[in-house]
Amino acid sequence: MFTSTGSSGLYKAPLSKSLLLVPSTLSILLALLFQHYQKFFVYNLQAVKNDLQIWRLICGRIICLDLKDTFCSSLLIYNFRIFERRYGSRKFASFLLGSWILSALFDLILVEAFQYSFAITASNLPSGFLGPVFALFVPFYCSIPRVQVTQILGQFSITNKTLIYILGLQLLTSGTHIWVVATSGLIAGMCYTNSVLKVHQVLCIPRWMAKLFSWTLEPIFSSSEPTNEIRIGMGATVDIQRQQRMELLDRQLMLSQFVHVRRQRRHQGRIINWNRFFPTLRQRRNANAPDVRQSEQEVAAPPLEVSEEQVARLMEMGFSRVDALEALRASNNDLNVATNFLLQH
Repeated sequence: MFTSTGSSGLYKAPLSKSLLLVPSTLSILLALLFQHYQKFFVYNLQAVKNDLQIWRLICGRIICLDLKDTFCSSLLIYNFRIFERRYGSRKFASFLLGSWILSALFDLILVEAFQYSFAITASNLPSGFLGPVFALFVPFYCSIPRVQVTQILGQFSITNKTLIYILGLQLLTSGTHIWVVATSGLIAGMCYTNSVLKVHQVLCIPRWMAKLFSWTLEPIFSSSEPTNEIRIGMGATVDIQRQQRMELLDRQLMLSQFVHVRRQRRHQGRIINWNRFFPTLRQRRNANAPDVRQSEQEVAAPPLEVSEEQVARLMEMGFSRVDALEALRASNNDLNVATNFLLQH
């Protein structure tokens, strides 16, 4: 399953790769070979409340006991790897940790409220790393642009995000009480994304711990850089294939223009807005004959004003201020495009 939010593979996403391999492997082993140990990974809130088995809040929320949940959550984590590339492994891990802790708190609150309101006890909730997976739908909805791919019957639009939502709906309908985990994860994701009570400053990965994991675990789960070729999703229609090829050509063209601008800047000491000087393939296909005088005026125009907030966000990802300014000016202050260019260059 391929989306337009990033290149294929797990390049620059070691944490996502570890979340794909380790919990999935343990889940398969528990289901096939070690069934007698599954009782230690049951997410039983009544045991937590009545018998003070606090350890179930950890063991019951890491490994899925249902292989269908394992499969769906793994596919979602693979598609959400774009956030690790965009924000860096430390911020991505902080988001997962914060939403994991907050969703456990909201699980307890929702179960108690459900029992108090309807006198129905939800003792066992679905096990696994599901809270943070549902929490990732919040930044996915807010920050990933919606691009129409095709239409069904001329009325229903299929976008680059449709399959992800369908997969989330499939996970949501896989169990009886999974709506509790999903609701808790979404609330936790909104709280962490909107910095409610500054939880992002409290529930975060310390720098020393991030460096420790970077030295020890990142070499194990790191992936090689993918090639420039892109595969077309199996079963894709002709329109989807044409759209993906066009997007690939656009990205390659814009990347080459960005490199060209950087070289000109080194030699001439100034920046050209390549997004105006070099139109993309779709703009070339739909645009009328260019006006030479207007092009000359655009080239001679002063540099575009750049938002300091966006510069700070790029610098937090590890890019220098010079590269951040250059990428934002070249992309007309489009943070997503600037980030993709800096990651690929």
